[in-house]
Amino acid sequence: MSNIVLLISTTMQKEVISFYASNLVERKAPGVVFAAKLSDTAITLYKSGKLMFQGSGADREAARWGSAQIANTPKSSSIGAKGDVLPDGFASMSVLGSDETGTGDYFGPITVAAVYVPASKIELVNELGVKDSKMLTDDYMRRIAPDLRAACVHSVLILRNEKYNALQAKGYSQGKMKAMMHNKALGHTLSKITPEKPTHILIDQFAERGVYYNYLKNEQEIVRENVLLSTKAEQLHVSVATASILARAAFLKEMDRLSDLAGVELLKGASSKVDALAARIWRGQGEEFLRSITKWHFANTEKARKIK
Repeated sequence: MSNIVLLISTTMQKEVISFYASNLVERKAPGVVFAAKLSDTAITLYKSGKLMFQGSGADREAARWGSAQIANTPKSSSIGAKGDVLPDGFASMSVLGSDETGTGDYFGPITVAAVYVPASKIELVNELGVKDSKMLTDDYMRRIAPDLRAACVHSVLILRNEKYNALQAKGYSQGKMKAMMHNKALGHTLSKITPEKPTHILIDQFAERGVYYNYLKNEQEIVRENVLLSTKAEQLHVSVATASILARAAFLKEMDRLSDLAGVELLKGASSKVDALAARIWRGQGEEFLRSITKWHFANTEKARKIK
């Protein structure tokens, strides 16, 4: 199915609405100001001035209004991404993407999200404010996350600190934990959308393909079909950018919960300020409590021990 997006002027927006008035359909999605349905094409106009055509007649209808097509997300090679080569037109395909956060933070969990964004919802998700999450603030991601959760089929997993520390003590590397979480989140999301299938699955790469699947060798169910791995995946498809935002929002919510338990706002990252805060919590609430809210094997633990 063709998926074409034009950016049109205010004057042309009025012309589009008038031209397709007899084909009007109701669309209550955020950001939509007008929608029409022809026998072979769906037309959606957004507040931003973006006009989207979907269906076998998309090329024909788009040609009525000009040729200023919005460029697709750049190819992986053009942004310095490493990993699998993505097919042409990947950014406009129906993709299930996954990403994680919290891996470098001493306090708090690891969270992983998998999100399915079909081609028909790409423009909607963009209108809801999605882009590379590294360009967004935590407050902004908290704000748009509820709309994204409502708009997209997804799965979010949280590996809390007690479980993380128990697995690490058994010899699990962080890479293995992440692989298991990605695989489970992807599997959950696939089960939610069945019998529909994504054109591809894109994982924000943290390990080479062989290493990733070696981590999963003992899992009963392993997601393998049409899986691609690439670094900088948030910039390659909106599904991964959305997954990154939902993972971050879940991480922030868990950090709020842990901060309430600790009686102090926990710091992100693993800096010397984190060491000092850990030492303070250790002095006030003891080692067992500190262990329950941290990734205990991080070097911050020994640094906090020395200054407590």
